[in-house]
Amino acid sequence: MNSTALLTDHYELTMLAAALRDGTGDRPCVFEVFARRLPDGRRYGVVAGVNRLLDAIGDFRFGEQEIDQLRRNAVVDDSTLEWLANYRFSGEIDGYPEGELYFPGSPVLTVRASFAEGVVLETLALSILNHDSAIASAAARMVTAANGRRMIEMGSRRTHEEAAVACARASYLAGFTATSNLEAGRRHGIPTAGTCAHAFTLLHDSEEEAFRSQIDALGVGTTLLVDTYDITEGIKTAVAVAGPDLGAIRIDSGDLGVMARQARDLLDSLGARNTRIVVSSDLDEYAIAALRAEPVDAYGVGTSVVTGSGAPTAGMVYKLVEVDGRHVEKRSTSKQSRGGWKKALRRHKDTGTALEEVVFQASAEPELGAYDKLVQIPLMRAGQLTDEVPTLEQSRERLRAALVSVPWEGLKLSRGEPAIPTTYLEG
Repeated sequence: MNSTALLTDHYELTMLAAALRDGTGDRPCVFEVFARRLPDGRRYGVVAGVNRLLDAIGDFRFGEQEIDQLRRNAVVDDSTLEWLANYRFSGEIDGYPEGELYFPGSPVLTVRASFAEGVVLETLALSILNHDSAIASAAARMVTAANGRRMIEMGSRRTHEEAAVACARASYLAGFTATSNLEAGRRHGIPTAGTCAHAFTLLHDSEEEAFRSQIDALGVGTTLLVDTYDITEGIKTAVAVAGPDLGAIRIDSGDLGVMARQARDLLDSLGARNTRIVVSSDLDEYAIAALRAEPVDAYGVGTSVVTGSGAPTAGMVYKLVEVDGRHVEKRSTSKQSRGGWKKALRRHKDTGTALEEVVFQASAEPELGAYDKLVQIPLMRAGQLTDEVPTLEQSRERLRAALVSVPWEGLKLSRGEPAIPTTYLEG
């Protein structure tokens, strides 16, 4: 896919051209992706987008169209264009697998390559990891708040068309049950779900006709939207048309807690005791938590999940930390980085509860305790994917287990310190 190559910032190619000219482009380097801090109020982050990034790196090519574009705009000189035309990433990448938790300073991704090969990947890496990790982090909080109830991602109409597919994937990784985005279903095998909108009811001459048409097409197991007009009459009409075996109703307006209680009582009185209640309408993790005691069976979440619920980026950065085996670091005020190729381990109690994140120099790996585990895994070797890259389903299970390991206070939605403290060991 040649188009992925121009997901590169102008300044990256400026550095590339200068480094190739002065001979430093071939120096072996280590680049690191990390977040200096978590978004305000968050206690953990969820790593997502790693597999999408690895695929994008595998497709990272400067074809004729990209080279012509750069030449026409005099972005770099001809010798740099020749180098770009032959670009193939041949380095090594380690990182946190998708579904793993991260904290301030966690070495989420480590790229080992020549300066030239590594520097052109900065924007690609950050655009994918920052977006997908932000979505997955928000989605994980919502899944925790839902406490096992079904979650449907419905945000495609509130974001860019390509971002919508990535959002659906990140939400599913975080534990959402399904998405309304059919392209996400096609690309990633994610279960899809959906029902009719108010427009379908308004199309028909009566609510009864609309419900009957939907049931004729989809069967009584479908979900009927009952609040286009009067919700009480809508529920009565839905059960009258579908019978007591109606699959579900959806409520998309009003005080959802009150409406859900009234709907449950009415459904039960009509004999539809197994009919589920789905609620939507600007839900976020706080609204979902507030509905925990209500008779809600599933949540449909749109805008808040595809915008990271107030934290649309994970705030990750891509920094050079080692050149020719020599540690380098940025010392700017409030933007410091720690030099050297680093790895991380997570310490746990014998019960499985995580205690701390320990970041150490790769050249000085500490002895692992009985309940310690290394967090990073090999992702690429000689530019090729390793066999250790997990599948999407494996990443879902990894996150589920990781959240179980977090101390209970770390799962609170209230503001607080990171759920697990980070400790740096000097090399």
